[in-house]
Order: sequence, then structure tokens, then C-alpha cells
Amino acid sequence: MAQNPPHLRPDLAPKARIETPRPGQPTIGMVSLGCPKALVDSERILTRLRAEGYAISPDYSGAEAVIVNTCGFLDSAKAESLEAIGEALHQNGKVIVTGCLGANPEYITGAHPRVLAVTGPHQYEQVLDAVHAAVPPAPDPFVDLLPASGVSLTPRHYSYLKISEGCNHKCKFCIIPDMRGKLVSRPPRAILREAEKLVEAGVRELLVISQDTSAYGIDIKSAAEGDIRHHITDLARELGQLGAWVRLHYVYPYPHVRHLIPLMAEGLILPYLDIPFQHAHPDVLKRMARPAAASKTLDEIAAWRADCPDITLRSTFIVGYPGETEAEFQTLLDWMDEVQLDRVGCFQYENVAGARSNDLPDHVPEDVKQERWGRFMEKAQAISEAKLAAKLGQRLDVIVDELDAEGIATCRTKADAPEIDGNLFIDEGTETLSPGDIVTVEVDEAGAYDLWGRITS
Repeated sequence: MAQNPPHLRPDLAPKARIETPRPGQPTIGMVSLGCPKALVDSERILTRLRAEGYAISPDYSGAEAVIVNTCGFLDSAKAESLEAIGEALHQNGKVIVTGCLGANPEYITGAHPRVLAVTGPHQYEQVLDAVHAAVPPAPDPFVDLLPASGVSLTPRHYSYLKISEGCNHKCKFCIIPDMRGKLVSRPPRAILREAEKLVEAGVRELLVISQDTSAYGIDIKSAAEGDIRHHITDLARELGQLGAWVRLHYVYPYPHVRHLIPLMAEGLILPYLDIPFQHAHPDVLKRMARPAAASKTLDEIAAWRADCPDITLRSTFIVGYPGETEAEFQTLLDWMDEVQLDRVGCFQYENVAGARSNDLPDHVPEDVKQERWGRFMEKAQAISEAKLAAKLGQRLDVIVDELDAEGIATCRTKADAPEIDGNLFIDEGTETLSPGDIVTVEVDEAGAYDLWGRITS
């Protein structure tokens, strides 16, 4: 079966960044696979381990045991997880497995019977118990200090902020609810305390994530905590008061999403929505068990853009879903022409063990999927190129992500999420810049996905 290449997969988080430990501590390695939500789980596990006196090793040879946080979103992700487990066993020998694939322990132990333990997603205590059994802690309270913000696997200037676990949707192609359960929202005060600590520690951008960000709070019985309702609009408004960029991911286009747009127009949160549309033809959406009102979606998008002209819309799509006809695919291309999304990702349908879509009739041949993917990406690239060309001469605020040895600064505009969207590059006057700085640039060159600019006074 053809697999989606890693750089096109929507279930991948940025590569984890782990600092070199000091000598003398019990050391644990971490391999974090999957989406940003799994990356947050890895950060929580490592924070607990650091608090108990463990060091975090950046390589297998320096670790006394290795935790592999797995992904089970697609068959290709499962294969990647099994490969990572095998590599860790070969390189280190002591391996503890957690994450989404851990919800099916027999699948893992059948391939790798030598793993020390298998736990499911967000089972932090069980992971810690397994680590204690493999590598007993040896804390030194005078030396092992933990940053107030905890352990971060992303650069210091941005951080993922997970607001809920699980999902109540029953999309036929997805098994995430089976692995992570139904929606469980975190209390708003707990989220805000975490966000405040992150900003105090130097985070300039908060990336709000969950399986279904729009549904935040609907599972909480009480009406409010003080003057904060258990609702994404109230939570976003409070986060917008902290002085950092706030970017919303995985936002389903429920009607109440329109109440977020005024917060964007006011500048409280970034004018950016990451919405998983998946397709545009109503029959395909019905086969997916997804909302199928594409025409109403067009009306909503038009209203969002009227209220906030600078809004950036990002989405992902599936091509080659079982039963997808050429006419249905053409409807998707026509819809793309009409809606003119700013940022688009696409992957070819894959069967996933346990997904109901596997049993649908008329699976699309692999060569047809590949051909449709190519046509879709050609369309998306042309739209992106035209939209970026329209930014020539504009002045934009950008956040600096990194500087290379030649002094070229890799930055992002408010329209770009880390790792998944484009970049803006600055190649002059970067001597005083540091990661996390926010500067104003004038765009002087545009490509298909990236921009170039110069710092303005």
C-alpha cells in the first residue's frame, strides 16, 4: 500500500528538541511520535520525570531506558511506531511504550515481545511506574531544579497548550475516539494557569490544540468558573489577555465559531483558523460521517472574511476516500477554486485497522489516489502562490524561529503555524535578532509557499 510521505502527514508534530543532560543522574530517553497532542503528553511525562530527579538523554547510548510515545492514526503511523520501538530495542534494550498505539498492547508485544511495559494514551502514572521499575530514581533536591514551566520539547518561544482530551465525533476513517476516548475538557482555570506560566517563562506564542477545539467545555456540567464560561470563546478571550500570540488549531466549523472572529478582528487572538474540512462533496462527507453542508460552510467563510479581512484559513483534505468518483473529486477542486483557502494540506486515504471506512465498497485504486493527490496539490499551490504574491509590499509582523550560520533568519507571519505552514526569510540586518523576537518586515519576494522580506524601522 502506498504511504503518505512524512512531510505530508497531518498527524505529525515538530521534531522534539531535548537538551543534553548533566552527568550523574539516572537518565531516560524519549522518542515522541505523532501529533502535537502526543508531544504535549511527552512533555508532561518528562516534566514529572525531571521533578523526580531524572535527566533526559538526547540519544540512546546515554539513556538507561527509553520511552517511545507512539501514534496509531494511520497504518503508516503504526508502522513508523513499530519501527521506532524496534530501533530503540536494538540501540538501547530497555523500552517502555506509551501513546495511542498502546491502546492495543497485543499489537505491540506481538511484534516486540521484549518491551518492558505498554501503556495507553495519557496514562502518565503507569508510565512513571514502569520507569521506576526499570531505572530507580535518585533525586538530589539541591541540584535537580525544574523550570517553573516544566520540560518543553519545542523551542522556548512557542508552546502547545492542550485544552482537552478525546473526541465525540464518529468519523468513519478515524479511530482516535476509540484510543483516546470521549471529550474531556480541562478546567479553564487550569489551562489559564499553565498559559500564564508559559508566558512568564518567555513563550511568545501559544498553540491551542485538542481533538475538537470548538467543542471545548460542552462536557463540563457547571455553567462557569467565576466569570469564565466553559466555552472556547471565553477561553480564547482570556488567553488573549496574556500578551502572547494565540493560535487555534483543529477548529470544527460549528455555528458558534463565528463568535471567535471578533476576537481576531480586535487583535486578541491571531486571525487564523485551522479547520479540518476533509472534503467538499456532500456524498463523500456523508460516507465519512462528517457534516455535509458545504454550501453553508461557504456562507460562514464569507461572513468570517467580512468581519476579519486578514483571517487565514488552513485545512486538510482526504483524496481517494472509498467510493470517491471523478465527479465528486472535481467538486472538491471546484470548491477549492471558490473558497480560496490560504493554507492547505492533503493526504491520500489509507485504511486503518478498526476504522469503519475499511468496510465501505469501491475503494479507489492507488494510482488513481496518487493522480488525484497530484491534481489537488497543483491547485492548492497555484492558490497559495497567488495569495502570497498579493502580500508583496505589505508590512507584516513576524516571529523569529531560528538563525542559521549565515545570518539568515527563518520567521513566521501570523498566517503561519510552526512546521506545517510557510516561512518568511530575512537575509539582511539580522545581527541583533534572537529566536522569539517579533519584528516588522516589508515583503519584497514571494514564492509558492514562502516569503522573503526586510526589516523596517
